[in-house]
Amino acid sequence: MTQPTAPARRIAVPDLAAKRQAGRPITMVTAYDWPTGRLADAAGVDCVLVGDSVAMVVAGRTSTIPATLEQMIYHGEIVARAVSRALVVVDLPFPLQHLGVRTAVESCARILKETGCQAVKLEGTAGQADVIAGLVAAGIPVMAHVGLRPQAVHQLGGYRMQRDLDAVTADARAAAEAGAFAVVLECVPREAARVVTATVGIPTIGIGAGPDCDGQVLVMHDLVGLSFDRVPKFVRAYADAKTTLADAIGRWRADVESRSFPGPAETLG
Repeated sequence: MTQPTAPARRIAVPDLAAKRQAGRPITMVTAYDWPTGRLADAAGVDCVLVGDSVAMVVAGRTSTIPATLEQMIYHGEIVARAVSRALVVVDLPFPLQHLGVRTAVESCARILKETGCQAVKLEGTAGQADVIAGLVAAGIPVMAHVGLRPQAVHQLGGYRMQRDLDAVTADARAAAEAGAFAVVLECVPREAARVVTATVGIPTIGIGAGPDCDGQVLVMHDLVGLSFDRVPKFVRAYADAKTTLADAIGRWRADVESRSFPGPAETLG
């Protein structure tokens, strides 16, 4: 008699540190709904990020700033329900990490309780170290995000490379010392990412930060070629989903107009 296969163990926060220690790259991709969550999990990625990039790639906004806590909880719950193996991380939207430790804890507690995710991610400089420490003290796992911080795009002058090695290193170290279990490095020079990765004691996950990080993350829509705006140089598209979907819809429209759809195979009764 065939024994039932045990479900795969969910990846946990300590597993990322173990992968760094073993020199095994960490993989993370964004997802915003049930289908993309299921696909990402089935592909075997380590982490699925419900990013506030949902405001841009799903809602068509020009930045991540309009994302709200309610939106992150809504999309986070859907994705967390779709994912059974990967570590699910949900972004804390602007400006909640800047409103004090109590507000941050209340907001992140809602995210964990109402979505079923396993961790939160927040953008910030060394100035948010007290918030990270407060969240960790409350039992909330925190992934930090330094370098280019999309929530601060207006202050930073646009989506551009962050070349201040001292600032990036200081922010990453502060996050690690405050208890963050990993840190995303976005749009920093390869040398800066290499130095940070070598000097902080937690996994680094790069996006536009070169190959020397402990892992990599990409936005799902960029990865599969479903982006409508300018795609950053650091993206490699592994499919052309936009063309595939547009072609399928166009062929269906043509079949309806020619009355070849629905045909006998699609007709009931």
